[in-house]
Amino acid sequence: MDSQNCDFSPMKQNLEDGIQHLIQLLQSNLKVLGNENYCVLGSLEDVKEQLNSIESMAASFYLNCYLSSFTDTYEDLTATAQHLSKRKHGGLIVIERSDSLDNIIQKGTTIGAMVTPKLLESIFYPGNPLHDGAVLIRGNVVYSAANILPLTKMITEKKLGTRHRAAIGVSEQSDALALVVSEETGKISFALNGKLYPINTTQQIVF
Repeated sequence: MDSQNCDFSPMKQNLEDGIQHLIQLLQSNLKVLGNENYCVLGSLEDVKEQLNSIESMAASFYLNCYLSSFTDTYEDLTATAQHLSKRKHGGLIVIERSDSLDNIIQKGTTIGAMVTPKLLESIFYPGNPLHDGAVLIRGNVVYSAANILPLTKMITEKKLGTRHRAAIGVSEQSDALALVVSEETGKISFALNGKLYPINTTQQIVF
């Protein structure tokens, strides 16, 4: 596992290009501000859309950056999330980092197998007895499934489902990263340090 592996080209290049484009967009608005023949309100909507896209792109980049230091299977994990997202199969995967989760989660069923997309997708297949809980990843191993996580008590403007509240909850009590896929929308997010970050699902994550 490489703690310095945080490049992920062309993902990093796409992020840099997006930020540069946003800067140019803001600068062009600044130049015409005050010109009665030009209203910047319409252009600001474009700025909002661009900013949301950059936020999701940055989340994709940092997700892999954070994971690569603690598991060699980060590509398999992101591929799994994308496959679950495409099928709208809900999923919750917790990657243990420096803090042990033994005293934080309620352990489910021991698996003890190497991480593969097929294994994880089968666990979260609707109807599988293990699909409702969280999968725990330790290093490169699917340590256990159907784990119960602590739920956050954080009040948010947007109503969150149980998976998302659990993802935030475990990240509030440890340095673990929780990867969550919504079964309602197929959207991917990850929780870290008590915050939830959306992942860009409009394009495939490439390395």
